Amino acid sequence: MLRQPMPTSTNDHAAVEPTIDVLDCGLRVVVTSIPHSQAAVLAAYVGVGSRDEARDTLGLSHYLEHMLFKGTESRPEPTAISAAIEGAGGSLNAFTSRELTCYWNRVPFNKLPLAMDVLADSVRNSVLAESEIERERTVICSEIRRAHDQPGQRAGQLLNQATYGEQPLGWEIAGDLESVGAVTREHLASHIEKFYRPSNIVLSVAGNVAREEVLEIAERHWSAGWADGSDEDVPARPRATDAMSDDIAQIEVRDNEQCNLALSLRAISRLDPDRYAMGLMNEVLGGGMTSRLFTEIREKRGLAYSVGSHPTAFDDAGHLSIMAGVTAEHVLETVEVVIDELRKISSEPVSDEELERVREHAVGSFRLSLDAAASWCHRAGGMLISNGTIEPVEETIAGFESVTAADVQRAAQRIVREGNLAAAVVGPFDDVAALRERVDGFSPN
Repeated sequence: MLRQPMPTSTNDHAAVEPTIDVLDCGLRVVVTSIPHSQAAVLAAYVGVGSRDEARDTLGLSHYLEHMLFKGTESRPEPTAISAAIEGAGGSLNAFTSRELTCYWNRVPFNKLPLAMDVLADSVRNSVLAESEIERERTVICSEIRRAHDQPGQRAGQLLNQATYGEQPLGWEIAGDLESVGAVTREHLASHIEKFYRPSNIVLSVAGNVAREEVLEIAERHWSAGWADGSDEDVPARPRATDAMSDDIAQIEVRDNEQCNLALSLRAISRLDPDRYAMGLMNEVLGGGMTSRLFTEIREKRGLAYSVGSHPTAFDDAGHLSIMAGVTAEHVLETVEVVIDELRKISSEPVSDEELERVREHAVGSFRLSLDAAASWCHRAGGMLISNGTIEPVEETIAGFESVTAADVQRAAQRIVREGNLAAAVVGPFDDVAALRERVDGFSPN
């Protein structure tokens, strides 16, 4: 076993700095010891998501996420996995994104051996019973229909399509009814063979746990029994293209009380040097109740109850999304206000007072996000599988602290550029020509 401890910090965070070890099989184990916690939180992060899938079986990663709870050789009953964790007072779940899949459970710290056994068993030993595959297909199709029926989620789906077009980042994580209907047991088994390899998995454990104990238990459950060829590299991920969709203004007319309006600009990737500046730019624009968009759209004009912005970053791409709930007669005015605020933030430096306010909000929110063992578990596991390293807490804070007003303006200018705006509306609004005119004509001036 090759052990690679993370550098420790010289302040109080040293007690909760993660350590990284690599098992002989190539699987990475990150342990974050929090002695005062009453919990042990375990997560298996797999470096595969919907952007690694073929269009005709889109949703495969998400489908498999469901199936790995549906019985193993030692726990053949579909409810046995959840019963084992819940019977110990814990909880478990999983999620799929465009770039990774995560399986996790949370138990009282003295139940660590049980939690590790259940997690490894579910991830490594699923029987993929045909009867369960068919039963779960109905469940997943219901999940897809529910997302489509919820106007806010549907607006987000249309916005992704408008922002990225016909490429994996523009497709839905869960797939659609046709692609999910095409998934077979062979597809699921092949997906495991291709992507569920030790080098493509990170096991993250946080809470009242000792590194040596975690490694000992992990060795028993994760080191041996991998299939031939599991030491080979996983298939290369297709790179994102820069172009937006040909249809950058998408509308779905519905007889709702209000419209869900969504706007998006292509932005920067996850490890871009401007990521801290982009984070503070977002805080200025729409990061809270004192942000410019909230102040202008809700407080001054009363156009919306909720409005805000959020950056999303991937390995090689990213976008900044802006969401608002407005009545149909206020859609175009809200779009114009957003465009005005985008132009302003790219053409005028933020004041020192505003910069310090959003910096404090960003740093404070980040610190508070690490208030539980689960937060440390997912931060460490997610960063290690995505970036190959875990950024120390103080380095993240230092990144925000180093941002200047010029940095914020530069980050804004990178995304506020001609043709870099997409829009989606779900609700009682049908003036697609007027919406498209404003989006098509978007420019920094």
